[in-house]
Amino acid sequence: MTRSALRTRAKATAGQRLMGIFGEVLITLGIVMLLFVGWELWWTNIDAGRTQSQLTSEFVQDLTDGGTDALSAPAIADKDFGPAPITEIPDGETFGIFYIPRFGKDFAQPVTNGVGMDVLNTVGIGHYPQTQAPGEPGNFAVAAHRQTHGQVFWNIDKFQDGDKIYLQTRKGFYTYEWRDTEIVHPSQSEVLLPVPNQPGVDPTASTLTLTSCHPPFTTRMRIIAYAELESWRPADAGPPPEIANLVKKTMEN
Repeated sequence: MTRSALRTRAKATAGQRLMGIFGEVLITLGIVMLLFVGWELWWTNIDAGRTQSQLTSEFVQDLTDGGTDALSAPAIADKDFGPAPITEIPDGETFGIFYIPRFGKDFAQPVTNGVGMDVLNTVGIGHYPQTQAPGEPGNFAVAAHRQTHGQVFWNIDKFQDGDKIYLQTRKGFYTYEWRDTEIVHPSQSEVLLPVPNQPGVDPTASTLTLTSCHPPFTTRMRIIAYAELESWRPADAGPPPEIANLVKKTMEN
C-alpha cells in the first residue's frame, strides 16, 4: 500500500466521524437496555422474593407470639362453624398469607392492605382498601404483578374447575373456590364492586377477586379471576387438610 493511500484512509470525513460516534452511542444504549431488562426480569424477582419471605416469617412469628397454634389444633369440620368474621384491616398492614396450590405446591405469599407500588413491588399481593374484608359479604379484591417483582400472579390464567384458594389470617382460614376468569380493559373498575360488574346490587356472597396485568409483560389489559368463599375455619380448628403440610412448613421456616 502506498504512502498516499495510507494518508487517504487515515483522514476520516466529518460524516464518518459522526457516524462512528452515533454507532458508539447506540451500542452503549443497547447495553444499558439489556442491563435494565435483566434488572426488571431477574433482580426484581430475587429482591421481592426476599422481602416476601421475610414478611411471611414475621407474620407467622406474630401468629405464634399471639398464641395462635394452627399446627397442633384438632381437626374440626368446617361446617361446625358459622360465617367468617369481618376483620378491620389497617392501611399498610400485612394481615394474611395466601396458599394457592394452582400457583405451585409451595406457594405461600403474604397479603398487605394497599395496592400502591410500595406494596406490589415488594410485598407482592395487595388488597384494594375500598373493597370488602375477607369473609365479609361483598368483594375482597387483591392485586399482584404477573411478571417482575416476584411475579406472584404469573399463573393467574391457569385456574381450573375445583381449584381452591386459601387465606390464613389471625382469625383463621378462609377457603375460596375459583369460579371464572375474564379479560377486561384497565378502565373497567366495575370488577371491584361489591358484586363484580353489577352496579347497585347488594351482595349475598363473599367473593375473592384476583387482578393482574395481561398479557404477560404488558399493561394493556387486565386479567381478573373470581372465586367464592366456600368455608371458614377459626385458627384453633387448624388448617384445611389439603394445605396442612404446607402451612406446617411455612410456620416452621
